[in-house]
Amino acid sequence: MKFTATQIAGILEGEIVGNPEVEVSKLSKIEEGTDGSLTFLANPKYTHYIYSTEASITIVNKTLVLDHDVNTTLIKVEDAYKSFSKLLEYYNQVKLNKTGVEQPIFMAASSSYGEEVYIGAFTYIGENVKIGNNVKIYPNAYIGDNTEISDNVVIFAGAKVYSESKIGRNCVIHSGCVIGADGFGFSPNEEGEFQKVPQTGNVILEDYVDVGAGTTIDRATLGSTIIRRGVKLDNQMQIAHNVEIGENTVIAAQTGIAGSTKIGKNCMIGGQVGIVGHITIGNRVRIQAQSGIGRNVKDDEVLQGSPALNYGDFNKSYVHFKNLPKLVDKINQLEKK
Repeated sequence: MKFTATQIAGILEGEIVGNPEVEVSKLSKIEEGTDGSLTFLANPKYTHYIYSTEASITIVNKTLVLDHDVNTTLIKVEDAYKSFSKLLEYYNQVKLNKTGVEQPIFMAASSSYGEEVYIGAFTYIGENVKIGNNVKIYPNAYIGDNTEISDNVVIFAGAKVYSESKIGRNCVIHSGCVIGADGFGFSPNEEGEFQKVPQTGNVILEDYVDVGAGTTIDRATLGSTIIRRGVKLDNQMQIAHNVEIGENTVIAAQTGIAGSTKIGKNCMIGGQVGIVGHITIGNRVRIQAQSGIGRNVKDDEVLQGSPALNYGDFNKSYVHFKNLPKLVDKINQLEKK
């Protein structure tokens, strides 16, 4: 797939300095640019590469002032980083714009789909499934009975969406995700054996939710596990039954959230965070990577450590912790005296 400088400038509403007919077919870092590649310059630390890059086209800020001529064709825009991101989004839309139903697939007669859909080979679609317009379902996906998938959803290869799930508009579910598996519910009987507690609820993803590869979201025991509008989940996360995550919260990889915990809006949670069950985390909370959360958290708290402390208190305590060997030596010397 090739694009000319004129086409790219048209998409970005940019100004061309150089050859308007030069073509690109790949992307590159500015320091690794080669003939036929497109790159961008947004960070001033990389400005010196503009004079040596071999990229055919470079997107730059309008404010860039050159010391001497460059070989690359420039497209000047208001914000190079945002424009490059916009171009990547456009490229993905073109690249992923498949339509049609490949064969073989299995789709129950009671199920239906809308217009401009793509359903990849070896996909299984169960009973009473409703699929909206412009949905892309890649090969080897599984869609369970009574699932509802709204418009503009993308489900990548090998993802599994269990029965009764509800997927909102413009969601992205990456490969290896499992949406709606049973929650971890067992109770001991008189003999001490653990018996399964039936998990009869479902999972709801509201609009504009992204779920990273390998992430699992368990169905509720009763009611729903709910991922609110605009939530972004990284790869390889575990979200247990009856969890609720508030709007526009972002959570990094390998975080685990135990059952029935409620997380507020606009939170940022780092990787490998462990959160116990049946607690409430407020809005706009920041949790640093590898923290352990075992209590309710108020709005706007910033936490680190395991068990997690206030971020400032953690850093003060860590200074003392690092100095413990020196303090022990001083105490030993004082005792000898």
